[in-house]
Amino acid sequence: MFVSDFRKDFYELVQSQRVLLFVASDVDALCACKILQALFQCDHVQYTLVPVSGWQELETAFLEHKEQIRLLIKQDDDLEVPAYDDIFRDEEDDEHSGNDSDGSEPSEKRKRLEEETVEETMKRRQLREWEARRRDILFDYEQYEYHGTSSAMVMFDLAWMMSKDLNDMLWWAIVGLTDQWVQDKITQMKYVTDVGILQRHVSRHNHRNEDEENTLSVDCTRISFEYDLRLVLYQHWSLHDSLCNTSYTAARFKLWSVQGQKRLQEFLADMGLPLKQVKQKFQSMDIALKENLQEMIEESANKFGMKDMRVQTFSIHFGFKHKFLASDVVFATMSLMENPEKDSSGTDHFIQALDSLSRSNLDKLYHGLELAKKQLQATQQTIASCLCTNLVISQGPFLYCSLMEGTPDVILFSKPASLSLLSRNLLKSFVCSTKNRRCKLLPLVMAAPLSMEQGTVTVVGIPPETDSSDRKNFFGRAFEKAAESTNSRTLHNHFDLSVIELKAEDRSKFLDALVSLLS
Repeated sequence: MFVSDFRKDFYELVQSQRVLLFVASDVDALCACKILQALFQCDHVQYTLVPVSGWQELETAFLEHKEQIRLLIKQDDDLEVPAYDDIFRDEEDDEHSGNDSDGSEPSEKRKRLEEETVEETMKRRQLREWEARRRDILFDYEQYEYHGTSSAMVMFDLAWMMSKDLNDMLWWAIVGLTDQWVQDKITQMKYVTDVGILQRHVSRHNHRNEDEENTLSVDCTRISFEYDLRLVLYQHWSLHDSLCNTSYTAARFKLWSVQGQKRLQEFLADMGLPLKQVKQKFQSMDIALKENLQEMIEESANKFGMKDMRVQTFSIHFGFKHKFLASDVVFATMSLMENPEKDSSGTDHFIQALDSLSRSNLDKLYHGLELAKKQLQATQQTIASCLCTNLVISQGPFLYCSLMEGTPDVILFSKPASLSLLSRNLLKSFVCSTKNRRCKLLPLVMAAPLSMEQGTVTVVGIPPETDSSDRKNFFGRAFEKAAESTNSRTLHNHFDLSVIELKAEDRSKFLDALVSLLS
């Protein structure tokens, strides 16, 4: 059966059920959830939303709701599944049947075979065929690798096949794909390919809505494809702040150094932009400067060795006033979801992040943008501190950096997505700063305090910063083996296997085992 047919058949099955939605805490999963919610509301399907941040919460939620969980099978599906007893046999029965005779075993076996009915013979043959199929399935499963397909795009594809795709659903699919790109979960080639697919959907939607009255209304929604600047949140910030807190520009200017700050000033002078204009909010800049800003920045960026200053992306307009790039929404939603405030629970942050994706909750989205600015500033300040104090050290087969308790803003990096983003950006900056060619090719392991009371740290592994499209992260299995060989107290709870929790007391022996394993 084709994958597209499976999605459609699966959706038809759940329409008559009360659905449980287990949703992981990442932006792409949230966007997929929003699309499914819209489909369920359209078809009046009852559902329960259960946010889960890791394997433990998923198991707990599953056990709590297991009475509601059913295996959905179409009545006309022939799965050819043998009976349970035909697959899983009692070892004692096998031993008894194999050892109930002494020297007369061959004759006894022959006698049993002669007494076997035709039905039993067919059963044995079916069992052998099933075992062969099962081995093939297990082999295919073990060889399968996740290549970063956006779950939001999968859900949008489902809506499109059923002719129920709306503009909001298309936007959520775009945000989901952009989240994958921002977090380096997909290659640049995969991103560009999927952008092309979504661009065709955008053109189709815009053409479909051309004659509708709401295209000129105050509350209209319009999605646009564009080549925009590779600067984070610049339309909601000042151009200067965006340049300083975008990992791409911060790493290439080396803004943690005095020389890097001078290069930034030279860059601004080359563009001919007054410092007063650059340091005020983008929305307050002179219109004449904003009209040609992208071309000016790209031309000067080429002179300073930044050839990829513009990227393919999408923007959305809500009415005449509100405009957001897809990356703006990704950073805002991620910051809401990983908000370190202890006054609210993880579920509260999840719901707030989910709500921010709806155009009726723009106040929450703007709040997320403010949180994202603080997160980005803290990220660059931490990177500068790590590089200036030589906290990034070579352990042989990998680089290692550890944030100490008491480091400014360290609480902002206790969550997996925030720490992963910091680690990736730190590695990019380190590669730009070091003269050691070997170190440029090494992966990074980074640790940050998680809980003082429990004495735990979060550890994340980042693959090497290379131009290759094949950047596989092998740290998940390496972390497991290092923990097993040293009896280190670890918790492999995150859906991203390259993120674990580790007892701080076991950090030294865990790292020693990891060095030995990867050498």
